[in-house]
Amino acid sequence: MSLIDRIRAKQAKVGVIGLGYVGLPLAVEFARGGFDVTGFDVDEQKITAIAGGKSYIPDVPDVELCAAVKAGKLGATTDMRRLAEMDAIDICVPTPLRKTKDPDLSYVVKAVEAVAATLRKEQLVILESTTYPGTTEEVVQPMLEARGLAAETDFFLAFSPERVDPGNAQFHTRTIPKVVGGVGPVSTAAASALYGAVVSTVVPVSSTRVAEMVKLLENTFRAVNIGLVNEIALMCHKMDIGVWEVIDAAKTKPFGFMPFYPGPGLGGHCIPIDPSYLSWKARQYGFECRFIELAAQVNGSMPEYVVQRIGEALNSVKKPINGSRVHLFGVAYKKDVGDVRESPSLDILELLTQRGAEVSYTDPYVEGLEHAGRKLQSVPFDAAVAGRYDCAVVATDHRAFDFRRIAGMQLVVDTRNALKTPAPHVFRL
Repeated sequence: MSLIDRIRAKQAKVGVIGLGYVGLPLAVEFARGGFDVTGFDVDEQKITAIAGGKSYIPDVPDVELCAAVKAGKLGATTDMRRLAEMDAIDICVPTPLRKTKDPDLSYVVKAVEAVAATLRKEQLVILESTTYPGTTEEVVQPMLEARGLAAETDFFLAFSPERVDPGNAQFHTRTIPKVVGGVGPVSTAAASALYGAVVSTVVPVSSTRVAEMVKLLENTFRAVNIGLVNEIALMCHKMDIGVWEVIDAAKTKPFGFMPFYPGPGLGGHCIPIDPSYLSWKARQYGFECRFIELAAQVNGSMPEYVVQRIGEALNSVKKPINGSRVHLFGVAYKKDVGDVRESPSLDILELLTQRGAEVSYTDPYVEGLEHAGRKLQSVPFDAAVAGRYDCAVVATDHRAFDFRRIAGMQLVVDTRNALKTPAPHVFRL
């Protein structure tokens, strides 16, 4: 029986390397679809949690994880030697940037090394980690072929960009269309068959490079448009125009306009990072991404601008930042998640501390965090709104916050337009 036949019969064993925001929902979806799934991760705590049916990813309910585990469809291990048992292997590991803004593929390389060590004929390997165009062919394929097996002939290799949007209840793994590009038509067909068994729509493309570029275009599109609207917000402030009213009016146009909203900066693992992958790769071809890099500069400057607005707010009541008590509502990078990776709130906390402010925060999804060499603990919401702070800052508009009560505090800087009613003591972007 061929690999595609085993996939269609749900007899293929599926392995997922990396059990984070991308890998765990994918593993659960494969298990729900009837496949025998094994998750691989170096974090023992994740393995223990999965074995106990306890989800550490908000988008994966305990009941779904527990059902998959109890049915014997999902297990997890740190033993990479078991990759030899898998018919299909999805690599879902992080791809951060180094401080020099060039791609750090160390996690991908380690995962591929583990796959290569046990690679056998008729296995399907799919990379989902966001990366620059050419990674699958230039990095992954040579590593897998080093022991003599050939891609597209002996084994199958493809790239399929993850499209996870943490906290989005409308779109999840099954309902988000899956782009798939193989190193050849057989690899594309095999990967399409695998995803087609559990995802509503599969979008095959002509190559891995196209699939890799799709992801970067999607996130660069968002980063550039957010950069544009952030610059418009700065401009509107200078002109004494309400940017939020401008956007609300503009989005009534039924064509040719898509609303984006200003904020304290970009956060998360994708949007602030992916455009840098594209710029880095483009420079190798002698192409300068001026538009993309300008957007990154604008977005990167927003935490500084928020601190400037905090200073203006405090100045209105004749107080300096130095010595003032400033409290942030929300430190996660977006609403209703607990992810603080690249969160602009962390930059705001750092800049305020450098200016001598006493900082604290409330976030129902982030119990504690390291800041300036000490641990900060989230202040309960009721205590925060009753606290004697010199300035409150809405940095993340979690639905759990009662914004009417925040509006009742003595001085507020609202970076998310969460406090809809204008008031003299509320300062917006």
